[in-house]
Amino acid sequence: MSQPAPDPQRWKALASISVAQLMVLLDGTIVNIALPRMQTDLGFSDADRQWVVTAYTLAFGGLLLLGGRLCDLWGRKRLFLIGLVGFTVASALGGAAVNTGMLFGARALQGVFGALLAPAALSLVTTTFTEGRERATAFGIFSAIAMAGSAIGLLLGGFLTEYVDWRWCLYVNIVFAVVAFTGAMVFVHDGGSRNRDRLDLPGALLGTVGLLTLVWGFAAAETDGWDAPVTVGMFVAAAVLLAAFVAVEARTKAPLLPLRVVTERNRAGVYLGIGLAMIAMFAQFLFLAYYLQLIKGYSPLLSGVAFLPMAICLTIGSTQVGARLMNRVPARLLMVPGLVATALAMALLAQLTPDSSYWAMVLPAQIILGLGMGAAFTPSMNLATHGVRSEDAGTDRSATESTSPDQQTAAPLMAR
Repeated sequence: MSQPAPDPQRWKALASISVAQLMVLLDGTIVNIALPRMQTDLGFSDADRQWVVTAYTLAFGGLLLLGGRLCDLWGRKRLFLIGLVGFTVASALGGAAVNTGMLFGARALQGVFGALLAPAALSLVTTTFTEGRERATAFGIFSAIAMAGSAIGLLLGGFLTEYVDWRWCLYVNIVFAVVAFTGAMVFVHDGGSRNRDRLDLPGALLGTVGLLTLVWGFAAAETDGWDAPVTVGMFVAAAVLLAAFVAVEARTKAPLLPLRVVTERNRAGVYLGIGLAMIAMFAQFLFLAYYLQLIKGYSPLLSGVAFLPMAICLTIGSTQVGARLMNRVPARLLMVPGLVATALAMALLAQLTPDSSYWAMVLPAQIILGLGMGAAFTPSMNLATHGVRSEDAGTDRSATESTSPDQQTAAPLMAR
């Protein structure tokens, strides 16, 4: 069967999509370095400080699954633009916050629209690039930007906090959004058919509330302790809700999350491995931001510069290691060493003391983490979306039915 000609503007489309993805990932960390200044300006307590981060991650993580399903119902490009505009408005509200409640609400609203934007961006990359080698390159670029965005956020946040104002850590999203929106309107196309089955409302409710409860449980553990009644109660409630979600998804005709997507061996391994590694990486972002400023006495800008080696190594690992080798060696030969390197970096950071040297402890860990995560993340994103059925949530028929000869050759290699 002859394949349709590739979109001549696909690389410009990738640039627009990547800018939006950079904004979402960057916003997960850019406020970390600004937190001390925010707290002084708005006067919130140490106990409330975590909600600047948690409000964003709670909404983002809880609604991400629903956002992926809405890509099918509303269209990937449409959801991408809606998420982009909403995220920008929420960022402007956060930058203009006059009290704690307004700031927390804006951060939660950012998470809501980020949960629409992120799956739409990934789906657009998947369906825009269907030729094997180009797809590997596209995922390498997309992964590098996604991975480096968090570290770049710390650097940019340090600069803006020190030389401008902490509010510009949120206002800066307007600049990214204008660039991404303009490019998306011109270059991004949403072709192919979509799954238009009715939304699985029971599954959406159970899945969303279950994930929200789970994230809330981790947030409660930070403030109240792991054995506190509220923490234990949240985890028990999350387990019950998510078990009910699985039961509903196994029986409904048009599930929010077809269980075959997550039970297939290769994808399940990718989700588990990369998911745990990402949790660890984001945790060290917040930990080191406070460690460098409050323990080592670094300025906000110098703290951001301290993360720069990791951003560079993430880019090298994604584009020069992961993307180049993805179609040449089995995925496990990239992912396993990459995840082992990530674990080694975390073990090094766990040895930090107030007297530890940045050059002897933090810098080596940053380099190892960057190269490891970069090498693992690119093949994981490709493998996580490969072979998903056309009728499944967030997936277009063009992603699976118009498989090129290069993809047919690469598929067994990636799955090994």
